[in-house]
Parts: sequence; C-alpha cells; structure tokens
Amino acid sequence: MDYKVPVTASLLAGQPVADSVLVDVRARAEALVGRGVVPGLGTILVGDDPASAGYVAKKHQTCAAVGIRSHHNQLPADAGQAALLDAVAAFNAAPDVHAYLVQLPLPDGYDLDAVLSAIDPGKDADGLHPTNLGKLVLGEEAPVPCAPAGIQAMLIHYGIETAGKHAVVIGRGPTLGRPMGLLLGGKGPGADCAVTTVHSAVPNLVDYTRAADIVVAALGRPNAFTPYMVRPGAVVVSGGISWEGRRLLPDVAESVGEVASWITPRLGGVGPTTVAMLLRNTVIAAEASLAPQG
Repeated sequence: MDYKVPVTASLLAGQPVADSVLVDVRARAEALVGRGVVPGLGTILVGDDPASAGYVAKKHQTCAAVGIRSHHNQLPADAGQAALLDAVAAFNAAPDVHAYLVQLPLPDGYDLDAVLSAIDPGKDADGLHPTNLGKLVLGEEAPVPCAPAGIQAMLIHYGIETAGKHAVVIGRGPTLGRPMGLLLGGKGPGADCAVTTVHSAVPNLVDYTRAADIVVAALGRPNAFTPYMVRPGAVVVSGGISWEGRRLLPDVAESVGEVASWITPRLGGVGPTTVAMLLRNTVIAAEASLAPQG
C-alpha cells in the first residue's frame, strides 16, 4: 500500500504493526490446530451497507491468511431485533465459533445495548460486552476493544514515549473514546499518560488539544481536526472515519502532518491494526476453550 502523503511528520502506518501482531496470531493458530482446534471467528452483518460489507470481507480475508476459520451470517436490514438476537444465540452455542462480532453500525431500529449484552462475554471478539468493558476499567484480563488496542500497539511499535505525557482523546463512545482513555491512562507500555477526554459538549476543544502531547481523534467528521488544533510536535492519531462516496476520509486533515511529529496516514492507519487485534482476541478465545473448566 502507498503510504506517501505530503507531510513532514513521520507516519504511523498501521500495516507493519498489524503484520507483527499477525505473525504471533498465525503461530498460535497453528499451535491450536496441532492440538485439534481450528480457531473460528464469526461475523454478523445486518443489511448491505457497502462499507460494512467491505470491512467484513477484509476480516475474513485476513482470517484465511493466518489459519483462522471464518463463519458469517448476513441478515436483511429489516430482519428485526428478534432475528438478530437469534443469530447471536446461534453463535453463542456454536462450538466451532470461538469469538464473533456484530458489525457496526447497525441499521436504525435496533437496540445495540441489548445486542452487545446478549453476546457470550467469552466469545466477545470486539471487547464491547459490558462485562469485558468493566474488566477493562478494573485492569483485569478480558478482550480489549480492537481499535483502541490497535492504536496502543502502534504507539508501542513506533517507540512513542507515553509515560507522563498528556493525551487528549476526542470522543467518548464505547468502541473507541472511552476504552482509549482507559488504555492510555493504565499501566505499562503505551500507557501511563495523563488523559483528558473531550467531546461535542465541550466548548473550545482547541484549548485542550493544543496542550496535548498525544491526540486521538474520534469525531466522525471528515477533516474536522486541523493544524490550528495541534501543538507543534504532537503525535496525532485519526481514529474516526467517514465516507464520501467510495472515498474514505479521516477525522484528521492531512495538513496536520505539517505541524505534528507523527500522524496516521489517510489509508493504512488504524484499520489494519484493528483487524489484527480482532484476530488476536479470537485466537485467545480459542486458547481459553482448551483451558480446564473449574
């Protein structure tokens, strides 16, 4: 993939990080096969949104490359809450599906919280079940939401100093903003930050972002994060994306790279690492299925 963009900042390219993670995933999948278990990832897609379908296809493609068997259930957009919960129950009961996800966003009319709560926490590939998010708060072992985990892996891979740094996370959603703040504020590599979370109800976001050493943007508005909002030399990660037709647009304008020291590229940033962490969660769940039950 071509990562070239007209910036002076160094690029936080996600694919090298993902490749490193997937080497470990492949080795662990092979070890599981040697013990008679083929790790399995399931996906549930409601509707026919092209972007969502593309994400699911990429996940299955990567599964095939590392020795994970993939399972898919697609429902029409108007299938209804009961049909979706039935699909969730089926994957909960399937012994060859060790982890699975419901592709987000769902079409209008679905109760997302009820769907996430119905997922078996041990099969929660996305790390979004309330039990697993609670364990993240407590610092206990559990599946970690994939996008934040991938961003943390990028910071570690590229040797970005985080300990004692001020990180600003723009966004408070359960898939990225909230868990990102917990990871950055936790202990260990890629963490130990002082974290400020800001969002749409906070006026003058720039007052916070211009004081930050690290910014993770999850606004969901294309090019909403501009050079004026950056302290020179800061590390900037675009976690949110939007679509303009078939063109993917990040939250962070590419011109931010003229001010930042590190920046994710428009293509090949957080996406590859998110998929890699999904597969890592899957192989961990498969390993857990072999653990003695007590």
